[in-house]
Amino acid sequence: MTDFTPFEDLLRGHAGLLEDTVHDRWVRAQALFEERAYREAAVLLAELLDDPGDVVHELTDVRLLLARSLFHSAQLNGTIRVATELLEHDPNEPYAHLLVGRALQRQGRQDEAQPHLRLAELLGGYRS
Repeated sequence: MTDFTPFEDLLRGHAGLLEDTVHDRWVRAQALFEERAYREAAVLLAELLDDPGDVVHELTDVRLLLARSLFHSAQLNGTIRVATELLEHDPNEPYAHLLVGRALQRQGRQDEAQPHLRLAELLGGYRS
């Protein structure tokens, strides 16, 4: 896969040749996650949440991928924060419960992790 980032940087902002849309940023963040560039994906996803453009829904997919990126880059407090925010909007999201539970486990907070891990198993079949 060829990286055109330097070329894109040259064109960005010149006569609107390259427009960085919300969709473009979302696709780029997904690609970074797939390439296991979790920290970079997390930065881009956090920017998407800060400036979602014309998107007016709760951005569940963005929040979930951000929480996953934070978890995989060992940013456990961030994982818990983002996954908990997601659960405020969608309390039945099993993977968010799993991420909170696993992050709490990694911090040695087993008692706090158990309810989330049970819900992840009940709602989504995720075993802990």
